[in-house]
Amino acid sequence: MARQATAIKPIRLADVAKAAGVSHGTASNVFSHPEIVREEVRERVKAAADALGYTGPDPKGRLLRAGKVNAIGVATAQPLSYFFDDPFARVVMSGISEICDATGAGLSLVSAINGEHLAWNIQSALVDGFIVFCVEGNWQPVKLTRERKLPFVVLDFAFDEGATSAIGVDNRAGAKLAAEHLLAFGHRRFGILALHFAEGSTGPVTAARAQGATYSGTRDRLTGYLEALSHAGIDAGSVPIYETGNDVPTVHASLNYMFDRPQPPTALLAMSDRIAMIAIDWLKERGLSVPGDVSIIGFDGVPESARCEPPLTTIAQPIIEMGRRAARAILDPSDALRRQELPFELIVRTSAAAPR
Repeated sequence: MARQATAIKPIRLADVAKAAGVSHGTASNVFSHPEIVREEVRERVKAAADALGYTGPDPKGRLLRAGKVNAIGVATAQPLSYFFDDPFARVVMSGISEICDATGAGLSLVSAINGEHLAWNIQSALVDGFIVFCVEGNWQPVKLTRERKLPFVVLDFAFDEGATSAIGVDNRAGAKLAAEHLLAFGHRRFGILALHFAEGSTGPVTAARAQGATYSGTRDRLTGYLEALSHAGIDAGSVPIYETGNDVPTVHASLNYMFDRPQPPTALLAMSDRIAMIAIDWLKERGLSVPGDVSIIGFDGVPESARCEPPLTTIAQPIIEMGRRAARAILDPSDALRRQELPFELIVRTSAAAPR
Protein backbone atom coordinates (compact mmCIF):
# COMPACT_ATOMS: atom_id res chain seq x y z
CA MET A 1 0.00 0.00 0.00
CA ALA A 2 1.45 3.35 -1.04
CA ARG A 3 2.34 5.76 1.73
CA GLN A 4 0.63 9.15 1.68
CA ALA A 5 2.99 12.01 0.85
CA THR A 6 3.68 14.33 3.76
CA ALA A 7 3.35 18.04 3.03
CA ILE A 8 6.57 20.00 3.48
CA LYS A 9 6.12 22.60 6.19
CA PRO A 10 7.41 26.04 5.19
CA ILE A 11 10.34 27.42 7.15
CA ARG A 12 9.32 30.39 9.28
CA LEU A 13 11.30 33.11 10.97
CA ALA A 14 10.41 31.54 14.33
CA ASP A 15 12.23 28.36 13.25
CA VAL A 16 15.35 30.37 12.42
CA ALA A 17 15.22 32.19 15.78
CA LYS A 18 14.95 28.88 17.66
CA ALA A 19 17.83 27.32 15.72
CA ALA A 20 20.04 30.38 16.34
CA GLY A 21 19.08 30.60 20.02
CA VAL A 22 17.74 34.15 19.80
CA SER A 23 14.36 35.81 20.24
CA HIS A 24 11.92 36.20 17.36
CA GLY A 25 12.40 40.00 17.54
CA THR A 26 16.17 39.71 17.24
CA ALA A 27 15.87 37.39 14.24
CA SER A 28 13.44 39.82 12.63
CA ASN A 29 15.85 42.72 13.15
CA VAL A 30 18.64 40.79 11.42
CA PHE A 31 16.60 40.91 8.20
CA SER A 32 14.87 44.29 8.57
CA HIS A 33 17.21 46.40 10.76
CA PRO A 34 20.61 44.63 10.74
CA GLU A 35 22.45 47.74 11.89
CA ILE A 36 21.03 47.41 15.43
CA VAL A 37 22.12 43.77 15.87
CA ARG A 38 25.64 42.77 16.97
CA GLU A 39 27.72 41.29 14.19
CA GLU A 40 28.25 37.94 15.91
CA VAL A 41 24.49 37.56 16.42
CA ARG A 42 23.80 38.53 12.80
CA GLU A 43 26.22 35.89 11.58
CA ARG A 44 24.68 33.22 13.82
CA VAL A 45 21.15 34.00 12.64
CA LYS A 46 22.18 34.07 8.97
CA ALA A 47 24.00 30.76 9.35
CA ALA A 48 20.88 29.19 10.87
CA ALA A 49 18.75 30.63 8.06
CA ASP A 50 21.10 29.22 5.40
CA ALA A 51 21.08 25.83 7.05
CA LEU A 52 17.29 25.73 7.15
CA GLY A 53 16.85 27.16 3.64
CA TYR A 54 15.11 30.32 4.87
CA THR A 55 15.47 33.17 2.36
CA GLY A 56 13.98 36.00 4.39
CA PRO A 57 10.59 37.51 5.26
CA ASP A 58 7.94 37.66 2.53
CA PRO A 59 8.09 41.29 1.27
CA LYS A 60 4.37 41.15 0.40
CA GLY A 61 3.46 40.52 4.02
CA ARG A 62 5.65 43.38 5.23
CA LEU A 63 4.19 45.78 2.69
CA LEU A 64 0.62 44.78 3.46
CA ARG A 65 1.21 45.23 7.19
CA ALA A 66 2.54 48.73 6.47
CA GLY A 67 -0.71 49.52 4.62
CA LYS A 68 1.08 51.12 1.65
CA VAL A 69 3.28 49.60 -1.01
CA ASN A 70 4.26 52.82 -2.85
CA ALA A 71 3.26 51.46 -6.25
CA ILE A 72 0.68 52.34 -8.91
CA GLY A 73 -1.23 49.84 -11.04
CA VAL A 74 -2.11 50.88 -14.59
CA ALA A 75 -4.93 48.73 -15.95
CA THR A 76 -6.57 48.10 -19.31
CA ALA A 77 -8.59 45.31 -20.92
CA GLN A 78 -6.09 45.14 -23.77
CA PRO A 79 -2.98 43.09 -24.50
CA LEU A 80 0.12 44.27 -22.67
CA SER A 81 1.50 45.55 -25.98
CA TYR A 82 -1.12 48.34 -25.90
CA PHE A 83 1.03 50.33 -23.45
CA PHE A 84 3.93 50.29 -25.92
CA ASP A 85 2.20 50.32 -29.32
CA ASP A 86 -0.51 52.95 -28.88
CA PRO A 87 0.79 56.55 -29.25
CA PHE A 88 -1.74 57.97 -26.74
CA ALA A 89 -0.95 55.30 -24.13
CA ARG A 90 2.81 55.86 -24.47
CA VAL A 91 2.50 59.57 -23.69
CA VAL A 92 0.18 59.01 -20.72
CA MET A 93 2.66 56.45 -19.39
CA SER A 94 5.49 58.99 -19.65
CA GLY A 95 3.51 61.36 -17.41
CA ILE A 96 2.81 58.59 -14.89
CA SER A 97 6.46 57.49 -14.97
CA GLU A 98 7.63 61.05 -14.36
CA ILE A 99 5.72 61.18 -11.06
CA CYS A 100 6.86 57.69 -10.09
CA ASP A 101 10.49 58.66 -10.70
CA ALA A 102 10.08 61.83 -8.61
CA THR A 103 8.55 59.97 -5.67
CA GLY A 104 10.38 56.65 -5.88
CA ALA A 105 7.12 54.81 -6.52
CA GLY A 106 6.86 51.56 -8.44
CA LEU A 107 4.69 50.88 -11.48
CA SER A 108 2.74 47.73 -12.30
CA LEU A 109 1.16 47.21 -15.73
CA VAL A 110 -2.07 45.25 -15.32
CA SER A 111 -3.38 44.07 -18.64
CA ALA A 112 -5.15 41.17 -20.34
CA ILE A 113 -7.57 40.95 -23.22
CA ASN A 114 -8.99 37.78 -21.61
CA GLY A 115 -11.55 38.75 -18.94
CA GLU A 116 -10.61 36.01 -16.47
CA HIS A 117 -6.91 36.84 -16.70
CA LEU A 118 -7.62 40.54 -16.25
CA ALA A 119 -9.72 39.86 -13.15
CA TRP A 120 -6.93 37.79 -11.59
CA ASN A 121 -4.26 40.36 -12.51
CA ILE A 122 -6.20 43.20 -10.89
CA GLN A 123 -7.17 41.22 -7.80
CA SER A 124 -3.59 40.10 -7.16
CA ALA A 125 -1.69 43.31 -8.02
CA LEU A 126 0.29 44.66 -5.07
CA VAL A 127 -0.43 48.38 -5.54
CA ASP A 128 -1.87 51.39 -3.70
CA GLY A 129 -4.41 52.14 -6.43
CA PHE A 130 -5.12 51.99 -10.13
CA ILE A 131 -5.10 54.26 -13.16
CA VAL A 132 -7.58 52.78 -15.64
CA PHE A 133 -7.43 53.15 -19.42
CA CYS A 134 -11.01 52.67 -20.64
CA VAL A 135 -10.06 51.91 -24.21
CA GLU A 136 -13.07 52.50 -26.46
CA GLY A 137 -15.46 52.31 -23.53
CA ASN A 138 -14.54 48.90 -22.06
CA TRP A 139 -15.57 49.32 -18.42
CA GLN A 140 -14.48 45.92 -17.10
CA PRO A 141 -11.23 47.28 -15.55
CA VAL A 142 -13.23 49.96 -13.71
CA LYS A 143 -15.61 47.43 -12.21
CA LEU A 144 -12.77 45.14 -11.19
CA THR A 145 -10.68 47.90 -9.60
CA ARG A 146 -13.72 49.16 -7.71
CA GLU A 147 -14.05 45.70 -6.15
CA ARG A 148 -10.52 46.06 -4.74
CA LYS A 149 -11.72 49.10 -2.73
CA LEU A 150 -8.51 50.95 -3.56
CA PRO A 151 -8.27 54.48 -5.00
CA PHE A 152 -8.59 54.59 -8.78
CA VAL A 153 -8.70 57.19 -11.55
CA VAL A 154 -10.40 56.66 -14.90
CA LEU A 155 -8.91 58.28 -18.01
CA ASP A 156 -12.35 58.71 -19.55
CA PHE A 157 -15.39 60.80 -18.63
CA ALA A 158 -17.88 58.33 -20.05
CA PHE A 159 -17.99 56.11 -16.95
CA ASP A 160 -20.23 57.95 -14.52
CA GLU A 161 -21.57 55.40 -12.05
CA GLY A 162 -21.20 56.89 -8.60
CA ALA A 163 -18.34 59.02 -7.32
CA THR A 164 -15.67 58.06 -9.84
CA SER A 165 -12.46 60.04 -10.19
CA ALA A 166 -11.89 60.86 -13.86
CA ILE A 167 -9.61 62.95 -16.06
CA GLY A 168 -10.37 63.91 -19.65
CA VAL A 169 -11.40 66.58 -22.13
CA ASP A 170 -14.69 67.71 -23.63
CA ASN A 171 -14.79 65.36 -26.63
CA ARG A 172 -17.85 66.99 -28.15
CA ALA A 173 -16.41 70.50 -28.09
CA GLY A 174 -13.04 69.31 -29.40
CA ALA A 175 -14.62 67.49 -32.33
CA LYS A 176 -16.82 70.46 -33.15
CA LEU A 177 -13.74 72.69 -33.31
CA ALA A 178 -12.04 70.18 -35.64
CA ALA A 179 -14.96 70.22 -38.09
CA GLU A 180 -15.23 74.01 -37.93
CA HIS A 181 -11.55 74.28 -38.85
CA LEU A 182 -12.07 72.29 -42.06
CA LEU A 183 -15.33 74.09 -42.83
CA ALA A 184 -13.48 77.40 -42.65
CA PHE A 185 -11.37 76.28 -45.64
CA GLY A 186 -14.56 75.81 -47.67
CA HIS A 187 -14.89 72.00 -47.57
CA ARG A 188 -18.38 70.56 -48.19
CA ARG A 189 -17.69 66.84 -48.74
CA PHE A 190 -16.64 65.12 -45.52
CA GLY A 191 -15.89 61.63 -44.31
CA ILE A 192 -15.70 60.57 -40.65
CA LEU A 193 -13.16 57.92 -39.60
CA ALA A 194 -14.52 56.84 -36.22
CA LEU A 195 -13.38 54.76 -33.28
CA HIS A 196 -15.58 51.92 -32.02
CA PHE A 197 -19.22 52.79 -31.32
CA ALA A 198 -19.80 49.36 -29.75
CA GLU A 199 -17.53 46.51 -28.71
CA GLY A 200 -16.03 44.57 -31.58
CA SER A 201 -17.98 46.21 -34.41
CA THR A 202 -16.52 47.90 -37.47
CA GLY A 203 -17.86 49.06 -40.83
CA PRO A 204 -20.12 51.76 -42.25
CA VAL A 205 -22.73 53.18 -39.88
CA THR A 206 -25.53 55.70 -40.24
CA ALA A 207 -25.54 58.85 -38.16
CA ALA A 208 -28.78 57.72 -36.51
CA ARG A 209 -27.34 54.37 -35.41
CA ALA A 210 -24.07 55.91 -34.28
CA GLN A 211 -25.91 58.34 -32.00
CA GLY A 212 -27.09 55.32 -30.01
CA ALA A 213 -23.53 54.10 -29.51
CA THR A 214 -22.50 52.17 -26.42
CA TYR A 215 -19.24 54.10 -26.12
CA SER A 216 -20.03 57.66 -25.21
CA GLY A 217 -16.57 59.08 -25.95
CA THR A 218 -16.92 58.08 -29.61
CA ARG A 219 -20.53 59.23 -29.64
CA ASP A 220 -19.56 62.63 -28.21
CA ARG A 221 -16.94 63.18 -30.89
CA LEU A 222 -19.41 62.26 -33.61
CA THR A 223 -21.99 64.61 -32.10
CA GLY A 224 -19.47 67.46 -32.19
CA TYR A 225 -18.59 66.80 -35.84
CA LEU A 226 -22.19 66.58 -36.99
CA GLU A 227 -23.25 69.62 -34.99
CA ALA A 228 -20.67 71.77 -36.78
CA LEU A 229 -21.56 70.31 -40.19
CA SER A 230 -25.30 70.83 -39.61
CA HIS A 231 -24.73 74.46 -38.66
CA ALA A 232 -22.97 74.82 -42.02
CA GLY A 233 -26.00 73.40 -43.82
CA ILE A 234 -24.55 69.95 -44.51
CA ASP A 235 -27.00 67.06 -44.14
CA ALA A 236 -25.66 64.56 -41.57
CA GLY A 237 -27.23 61.73 -43.55
CA SER A 238 -25.00 62.51 -46.52
CA VAL A 239 -21.75 62.20 -44.54
CA PRO A 240 -20.16 58.71 -44.70
CA ILE A 241 -19.21 57.40 -41.27
CA TYR A 242 -17.00 54.33 -40.88
CA GLU A 243 -16.35 52.62 -37.56
CA THR A 244 -12.70 51.52 -37.38
CA GLY A 245 -10.70 49.54 -34.86
CA ASN A 246 -8.00 52.24 -34.75
CA ASP A 247 -5.74 49.90 -36.72
CA VAL A 248 -4.36 49.55 -40.24
CA PRO A 249 -6.78 46.93 -41.68
CA THR A 250 -9.98 48.67 -40.62
CA VAL A 251 -8.75 52.18 -41.48
CA HIS A 252 -7.78 50.94 -44.95
CA ALA A 253 -11.23 49.38 -45.28
CA SER A 254 -12.83 52.68 -44.31
CA LEU A 255 -10.86 54.58 -46.93
CA ASN A 256 -11.66 52.06 -49.66
CA TYR A 257 -15.32 52.51 -48.76
CA MET A 258 -15.18 56.31 -48.88
CA PHE A 259 -13.05 56.75 -51.99
CA ASP A 260 -15.04 54.27 -54.05
CA ARG A 261 -18.02 56.64 -53.80
CA PRO A 262 -19.05 58.76 -56.82
CA GLN A 263 -18.12 61.90 -54.88
CA PRO A 264 -15.35 61.03 -52.44
CA PRO A 265 -14.65 63.36 -49.52
CA THR A 266 -12.27 66.26 -49.78
CA ALA A 267 -11.91 66.39 -45.99
CA LEU A 268 -11.53 63.63 -43.39
CA LEU A 269 -12.36 63.91 -39.69
CA ALA A 270 -10.33 61.28 -37.82
CA MET A 271 -11.18 60.43 -34.21
CA SER A 272 -7.55 59.69 -33.35
CA ASP A 273 -4.15 60.80 -34.60
CA ARG A 274 -3.31 57.16 -35.23
CA ILE A 275 -6.26 56.84 -37.63
CA ALA A 276 -5.27 60.09 -39.35
CA MET A 277 -1.64 59.04 -39.84
CA ILE A 278 -2.66 55.66 -41.27
CA ALA A 279 -5.01 57.52 -43.62
CA ILE A 280 -2.27 59.90 -44.79
CA ASP A 281 -0.05 56.95 -45.76
CA TRP A 282 -2.93 55.26 -47.59
CA LEU A 283 -3.79 58.41 -49.54
CA LYS A 284 -0.18 59.01 -50.58
CA GLU A 285 0.20 55.39 -51.73
CA ARG A 286 -2.74 55.98 -54.10
CA GLY A 287 -1.34 59.17 -55.56
CA LEU A 288 -3.59 61.54 -53.60
CA SER A 289 -1.86 64.52 -52.06
CA VAL A 290 -2.52 65.80 -48.53
CA PRO A 291 -3.77 68.50 -48.31
CA GLY A 292 -3.94 69.14 -52.07
CA ASP A 293 -6.55 66.49 -52.83
CA VAL A 294 -7.71 65.60 -49.31
CA SER A 295 -7.46 67.50 -46.04
CA ILE A 296 -7.37 65.62 -42.74
CA ILE A 297 -7.48 66.49 -39.05
CA GLY A 298 -6.78 64.17 -36.11
CA PHE A 299 -7.57 64.07 -32.42
CA ASP A 300 -5.14 63.53 -29.49
CA GLY A 301 -1.95 65.49 -30.18
CA VAL A 302 0.54 62.61 -29.91
CA PRO A 303 4.19 63.49 -30.64
CA GLU A 304 4.21 61.45 -33.87
CA SER A 305 1.56 63.77 -35.33
CA ALA A 306 4.14 66.56 -35.63
CA ARG A 307 6.62 64.31 -37.40
CA CYS A 308 4.46 62.70 -40.07
CA GLU A 309 4.47 64.05 -43.63
CA PRO A 310 2.69 66.36 -43.90
CA PRO A 311 2.57 67.32 -40.20
CA LEU A 312 -0.91 66.61 -38.87
CA THR A 313 -3.39 69.27 -37.81
CA THR A 314 -5.05 67.91 -34.66
CA ILE A 315 -7.07 68.54 -31.53
CA ALA A 316 -4.46 68.10 -28.82
CA GLN A 317 -5.25 66.78 -25.38
CA PRO A 318 -2.77 67.53 -22.54
CA ILE A 319 -1.89 63.83 -22.50
CA ILE A 320 1.25 63.92 -20.36
CA GLU A 321 -0.47 66.12 -17.77
CA MET A 322 -3.34 63.62 -17.60
CA GLY A 323 -0.80 60.96 -16.62
CA ARG A 324 0.84 63.19 -14.02
CA ARG A 325 -2.44 64.12 -12.34
CA ALA A 326 -3.68 60.56 -12.29
CA ALA A 327 -0.44 59.35 -10.64
CA ARG A 328 -0.55 62.09 -8.00
CA ALA A 329 -4.14 61.20 -7.14
CA ILE A 330 -3.16 57.58 -6.46
CA LEU A 331 -0.03 58.34 -4.44
CA ASP A 332 -1.71 61.05 -2.37
CA PRO A 333 -5.37 60.10 -1.75
CA SER A 334 -5.81 63.28 0.30
CA ASP A 335 -5.44 65.09 -3.02
CA ALA A 336 -8.22 62.96 -4.52
CA LEU A 337 -9.90 64.42 -7.57
CA ARG A 338 -13.40 63.72 -8.76
CA ARG A 339 -13.73 65.02 -12.30
CA GLN A 340 -11.02 67.11 -13.89
CA GLU A 341 -11.80 68.45 -17.34
CA LEU A 342 -8.57 69.60 -18.92
CA PRO A 343 -8.31 72.06 -21.82
CA PHE A 344 -7.77 70.93 -25.39
CA GLU A 345 -6.07 72.90 -28.17
CA LEU A 346 -6.32 73.12 -31.95
CA ILE A 347 -2.81 72.57 -33.31
CA VAL A 348 -2.71 73.93 -36.86
CA ARG A 349 -0.17 72.29 -39.14
CA THR A 350 -0.19 71.56 -42.87
CA SER A 351 -2.47 68.54 -43.35
CA ALA A 352 -5.51 70.80 -44.00
CA ALA A 353 -6.08 73.43 -46.69
CA ALA A 354 -8.75 74.73 -49.05
CA PRO A 355 -10.19 72.19 -51.53
CA ARG A 356 -9.11 72.43 -55.13
